[in-house]
Order: sequence, then C-alpha cells, then structure tokens
Amino acid sequence: MTADSRAQSDRQHRTDSRGETAARVVVSYPADLSEWGRFQIEKPSFRAFLRKTRDHAREGDRWEEFVGVGCCGNSLDVPLRVEAVEGGALIDADTEISYEIREACGIEGSWRVQSEDGPSRA
Repeated sequence: MTADSRAQSDRQHRTDSRGETAARVVVSYPADLSEWGRFQIEKPSFRAFLRKTRDHAREGDRWEEFVGVGCCGNSLDVPLRVEAVEGGALIDADTEISYEIREACGIEGSWRVQSEDGPSRA
C-alpha cells in the first residue's frame, strides 16, 4: 500500500468510525501457514502488537505482517485479512483480536530451511 493510499484509507476510517472503538476484530490467516507461524501470531504479544500498530480496521483490510526470523534467517511475512469488525473501526488496548483460517495462498514460511526438504547446499 502506498503512502497516499494509506493516508486516504486512514481519512476514510476516521470519517466512517465516528470515534467508536471496535470491541472485536476478526482476522484471518491462510490455511497453509506453518505451525510455527500460527504459534507466533496466536501469542498474546502478537495480538498486543496488532493493537499498538493498527489504529483502525475495516472488513476487507489486508495487513502484511512480519512475524519473525527463524534461527537460520528464514523470515516470515503473513498476509492477514480483516474478516469482521464488531463495533466501530478504532482499535485500542481493549479491542479483542481473534483469528479464523481462510483458504491457502501458497505461503512458504516454516522451518523448511532446517529440514531435509529444504534447500540443499552444494
């Protein structure tokens, strides 16, 4: 998302929300997200991170979030999508973040780098 489109989206959210806070935001992740990736985003600290870094949410918003780097340097960016917002659009410290699983998208993040089916070193 470009800076201009993000600013436009922010203005639209402020206009739409009328200052109402979301009680709950339902976010989906792809079915093919690895166990390690699921573990990372299900942590209370990741939910807190979303509350701190996202000030609003609207159904259909897409968030590409970095969730960590494995010990071998294999980074994982997860495409999250807002499926539902209960209440207003503003996110605060009391907004509940919950997850759903959606269709697979070909995400390639896991500990493959360390496994036998990972890249070979010739």
